[in-house]
Amino acid sequence: MNEVTDTADRNVGRTIRIGTRGSRLAMAQTGTIAAMLQSAGCRVELVPISTPGDRSSAPIAEIGVGVFTSAVREALLEGQVDVAVHSYKDLPTAPEPGIALAAVSKREDPRDALVARDGLTLGELPPGSRVGTGSPRRMAQLRALGLGLDVVPIRGNIDTRLGKVTSGELDAVVLARAGLARTDRLGLVTEVLDPIQMVPAPAQGALAVETRADDVDTEHLLHTVVDDAATRVAVTAERALLAALEAGCSAPVGALAEVVEDLNGEGAVVERLSMVGVAATAVEGDAVQMLRASATADTSEANKLGRMLAAELLDLGAGAVSR
Repeated sequence: MNEVTDTADRNVGRTIRIGTRGSRLAMAQTGTIAAMLQSAGCRVELVPISTPGDRSSAPIAEIGVGVFTSAVREALLEGQVDVAVHSYKDLPTAPEPGIALAAVSKREDPRDALVARDGLTLGELPPGSRVGTGSPRRMAQLRALGLGLDVVPIRGNIDTRLGKVTSGELDAVVLARAGLARTDRLGLVTEVLDPIQMVPAPAQGALAVETRADDVDTEHLLHTVVDDAATRVAVTAERALLAALEAGCSAPVGALAEVVEDLNGEGAVVERLSMVGVAATAVEGDAVQMLRASATADTSEANKLGRMLAAELLDLGAGAVSR
């Protein structure tokens, strides 16, 4: 009997309460985790939780990291739910006392996507086109491309943002491809952006699944049924870079790591972790330059790799950028 089958047998009939934001995207994301737990014999109850981020219309840069996750974590710690599911990129990098990261699910495509009027790609948008995004990282990288676009901050759920293109208020919006995939909106994408142009946010496309640190049975269940080792090691490196940069600059940051096959000194195929990181730095006037660093390391050195690239970006001049 394998570990997954054994875990399923031990959880037949168990009800797991899963806390999540109530947005369409969050519910869709949580539904993928619920389906995995159901396949392990558990009954599942989804518990929507309203967060301060859902109730605020202020820009993300003003209301801060963690505003979409704090209420869900509070419900977990208070015993209202057994499991919390988050977009991993929304979680603060500092650990939360009393909470364990039990699993990181297999990652969706982490790239950013463009939805533009008339089926246009980024390079086809004429100078002066209004392009909306809620992410300082995307804003900085779009401006650094030097295409003459008018990049404007926006808030709202996926449908609200897409509606700004349909109505003509904006010429295009940039969103995470993963969110569009999870809400069946991929047919609207006019271009999936190459990470050479737009490096994604650290942990974009990955889901973090948490439980209480003292709930070892649920933690074991989630790790066995949900956790994807390759995704976990990649996002560990990306978030290590983010954590190191948060201490040294306030610039928008992007990072993308992936497990790749390589040859060792004896010519045998081994798995390695390849990573690129970017951070913005201000140049003359309002212009922005994206600094880039890349490296490869053993998969066991994910934290070290992220910190090393962060140090290189700081040495290159990553720093505060007006948002």
